[in-house]
Amino acid sequence: MSHTASPANGQTASDVAGHIVLIAPLSGPVVLLADVPDPVFSGGMFGDGIGVDPLEGKLVAPCDGVVTHIARTGHAATIVTAEGAEVLLHIGIDTVALNGKGFAPMVEQGAQVRAGDVLIEFDQDIVACSAPSLVSVIAIANSDAFEIIERSSTGGTLKAGETPLLVLRARDGAAAVIARGASAVTEEARRQVTLTHAGGLHARPAARVREAARGFDARVEVRFNGRKAPVESVVGLLGLGAGEGATVEILGLGAQAAAAVEAVANELLREAHGEHEEKPARQISPAPQAFGVAATDATTSAVAGASGVASTSAAAASNAAASALAPNTLAGVCAAPGVAVGKLVRWDDADIVPPEQADGTPASESRRLDKAIAAVDAELNSTVRDASQRGAVGAAGIFTVHRVLLEDPTLVDAARDLISLGKSAGFAWREAIRAQIAVLADVEDALLAERAADLRDISKRVLRALGLANTTARELPDEAVLAADEFTPSDLSSLDRTRVTALVMARGGATSHASIIARQLGLPALVAMGDALHLIAEDTQVVVDATNGRLEYAPSARDVERARNECRRLAGVRETNRRASHQVAATSDGRGIEVASNIATLDDAKTAVDNGADAVGLLRTELLFIHRQAAPTVDEHRQSYQAIVDALAGRTAIIRTLDVGADKEVDYLTLPPEPNPALGLRGIRLAQVRPDLLEDQLRGLLAVQPVGAVRILLPMVTDAGELVRLRRRIDELAREAGRAERVEVGVMIEVPSAALLADQLAQHADFLSIGTNDLTQYTLAMDRCQPDLAAQADGLHPAVLRLVDATVRGAQKHGKWVGVCGALAGDPLAVPLLVGLGVTELSVDPPSVPAIKARVRKLDYQQCRQRAQDALALDSAQAVRTASRAHWPLD
Repeated sequence: MSHTASPANGQTASDVAGHIVLIAPLSGPVVLLADVPDPVFSGGMFGDGIGVDPLEGKLVAPCDGVVTHIARTGHAATIVTAEGAEVLLHIGIDTVALNGKGFAPMVEQGAQVRAGDVLIEFDQDIVACSAPSLVSVIAIANSDAFEIIERSSTGGTLKAGETPLLVLRARDGAAAVIARGASAVTEEARRQVTLTHAGGLHARPAARVREAARGFDARVEVRFNGRKAPVESVVGLLGLGAGEGATVEILGLGAQAAAAVEAVANELLREAHGEHEEKPARQISPAPQAFGVAATDATTSAVAGASGVASTSAAAASNAAASALAPNTLAGVCAAPGVAVGKLVRWDDADIVPPEQADGTPASESRRLDKAIAAVDAELNSTVRDASQRGAVGAAGIFTVHRVLLEDPTLVDAARDLISLGKSAGFAWREAIRAQIAVLADVEDALLAERAADLRDISKRVLRALGLANTTARELPDEAVLAADEFTPSDLSSLDRTRVTALVMARGGATSHASIIARQLGLPALVAMGDALHLIAEDTQVVVDATNGRLEYAPSARDVERARNECRRLAGVRETNRRASHQVAATSDGRGIEVASNIATLDDAKTAVDNGADAVGLLRTELLFIHRQAAPTVDEHRQSYQAIVDALAGRTAIIRTLDVGADKEVDYLTLPPEPNPALGLRGIRLAQVRPDLLEDQLRGLLAVQPVGAVRILLPMVTDAGELVRLRRRIDELAREAGRAERVEVGVMIEVPSAALLADQLAQHADFLSIGTNDLTQYTLAMDRCQPDLAAQADGLHPAVLRLVDATVRGAQKHGKWVGVCGALAGDPLAVPLLVGLGVTELSVDPPSVPAIKARVRKLDYQQCRQRAQDALALDSAQAVRTASRAHWPLD
C-alpha cells in the first residue's frame, strides 16, 4: 500500500484530495476479503473491505466518527465518519452465537469517538475456542457510496491504532450521503421520569413510547439500573425491568433530540395514569359467538356429509342461533364430517425445530423471513380489527402488542445477523426469540413472564408462516383430538391415524389444504373456532360433532356414551356403503353419474381404487414441485404419472397442470412479490414467466402409456384465447413426441369469466371441470382460507349455482360434459342440485366415494332437475340448504 496519501500514525483524516484514511482497528496479519472463511463476508455481502487475524483482544476505532451501532452480543460495531462512510467492524466468524460471551463493549451506541479509542475488548481464548474463526472483518457497509482505492498489503502485521489500513474515496453521486453523515448528531438531551402506575414499563406503554418517538430526527434510548434499550425495541424496554416506582433516564441524540425526549417522557407520564397491563391473549379471548352455530349449518357442513352423516335441521340451527351455546360447548365450521371422542392434545405447544443451516443464500433467507413476518402481521392486524369491531378492547390491545413485538428491531436485527452467517430463516428467528426470552427471565416480574409467552407465540406463528411444523414424534393417547391454531399439510402428513380421532382448529377455512387432507384421511375436523379453543386444558375429554359444528368439553358420561353410539352407527353406514362402492352410481331413473376421486399421490390413487372410484377426476400435481431445490425433469414427471396410471388399473386420470401461487408456494421459482397472490400468477398464468415448467410437465404427461389413460386439465383459464394457445402448443408437443392420437384437454372453471364464457371454451375443450372452492371465493369475494368468513363462503350460494348452470348450458351447446372437482361435489346436500343442473361427474376425496355413490342411487333425476331450477331463484345459501334438506333428507 502506498503511504503517500496517508496521515501520520495514530491520525485519521481526509487528505488534500478528499480521501478518507482508516487505520487498523486490530493488531495482526492482513487477510484478503476473498480469503475470509465465511462466504457472507468473502462474497462482499456486507460491502467491500479487508480481514485481520487478531493477535490482541482489543478493537479500536479506525477513524473519528459516531458509533451508530453496537451489536447486542458485543461482537460488532458500526462507525459513521463525518463524510458519511459507514464502517462495519465484525470480530470473528459466527460469533453472534456466543451471545456476548467473551465480549465487553467499552463505548455506548451513539458515542462520538476518536481514532484509536477502544471500542470492544474481547477474550481471545474464549472466542477462539467457541467460534469457527477469529478472523475479523472491516467492511464499508455503504460501498455504493464509497470505494476503497488503497488497502494494506498482505504479508505484514498491523498495529492497532497506528498502521494505515484502507483509503476510501466518495463515489460520484454520494454527496447526499456525505451531507447526511456530517450532521448525524447535533444535539443531546436527557430527562428523568418516575413511573407511578402499577404496570411499570411494560408492553403497552413500551409500544406507545416507541410510537411517540417516531418521526423525530433523533435516536432515543431509555436507561435503568445499569441497563439501556433503544425506544424502537419494545423487547429491550421490557428487559429493563423498570417496574412501579422506578426512575428511568431518557437520553436523546440528534437534531431533534430535545423534542423526542420530551415526547417520550410525556408518554410515560400519561401512561402512569392509564390502563393496567393486560393478561396474555389466551386468558381473555372471548368464546365464539352464538351465531357461529347457525353459520355452521348454513355452510360447509357442506363438506359435511361426505360420509352421509345427518346435519341439524335449519329450524334447529335457527333456534340455536337465537340462544346461547350450551355450557362447555364451542362452535366451529365443519371441515370434515363425523363424530369423535377423545382427549385434547395441543399440537401447537410442541416445539418447532427448524434446520440450522440455510439451503439458500442469506439474501433469499432474509426475503423468506420478511415474507413470513409480513404474513403474520397481516393475520394479527385482521385479528385486532375484528376484536375492535366486536368491542373486545382488551383482546385488540393484546394483539396490537403482538404486532409491535413482531417488528421489534432487536429481534429482527438479531435474526438477520444469524442469517448473514449462513443460518436458516427459521433457526435465526427462533434463536433471536430465545435470546430475548432469556433476557426477560433475568427480570423478576410476573408480567414479563407473560410477555415471554407472547414471544413464544409470535415465534411459532412466524415459523409456521415459514412452512415449518413440529416433526418430533409425539406419544399420543389412544384417542387424541388434536388442537392447533391451524394445521399445515406437513403437520398432518405424519399423524398416527390409529390414535387420532379428530382435528380442531382455532383458525382456517373449510376448503383450506389442511381441511382437504383431513377429509382425505377420514378425520372429523372443525375450523374457525376462535381463540376460546386455546382455553381448554390439555388432556380434557371432549366430544367432537364436526358434522354439526360443535365441540363439547368435559362432557358427562351419558354424553360420551351417546357420542360413542353415534360413532358406531356411522361406522355401520360407512361399511354398508363401502360394500357397494364398486358398483356404478346411477339415479333411480337411470341417469348415470361418474364418481371419481381427487388425489395428490400414488397412495391416494390406491386408496381411491379401494374405495370404488370410477376414475381420478383431479390429480393435483403440486406435490411434485414443492419441497424441492429445482423443478422436476421431464422424465421425473413421466415416472410419477405413469406409476399412478398403473395403479388405477385401466381407469382414466384427469391430471391438472401446475397450480401454484396464493397459498401454494414453490421456493425455487422466486416469483415477484404480489399484493394479492390469489389474483396473481396462478395456474396457467405462471407460464407467462416460466413457460419451461409447463412445457416439461406437458412432455411428461404426453409420454404416459397407454394412450388415452391421461386427460390434461388446465387451471385458472379465464377466456378462450388462453385455451386456444395452449391447445395448439399441446398438439405441437404431441407431434414432436410422435403421438398421433389427440389428447383430451379440459378447462377448470374457477373464475366467473370462465363460467360465463363456457360456451366459447367448450368449442375448444373436450370437457369442463368446475373447481367450486375457487369459484366460490372469486364469486363471493371471500378468501377461502379466511376463518372469519368460513361460515359465509358457501358454494351453495345461488350466485355460485347460477354459474354452475351457465357452465353446463354452455358445454351442452357443443356436446361436452361437465364435472365438479371442488368440495361441493362431496357435500350430500349439494349432490342432488349438481346432478339436477346437468353435472355428470363428481370428483371427491377417496374416503367420500362410497357415501356419494350411495347418495346418487337414492335420487330421481327428473325431480332433481326441477328442484335445482327452483334453487336458482332462492336468495341465500342457507335457503338453498334448507330446501335441499327438505327434499332430500340425509340418513
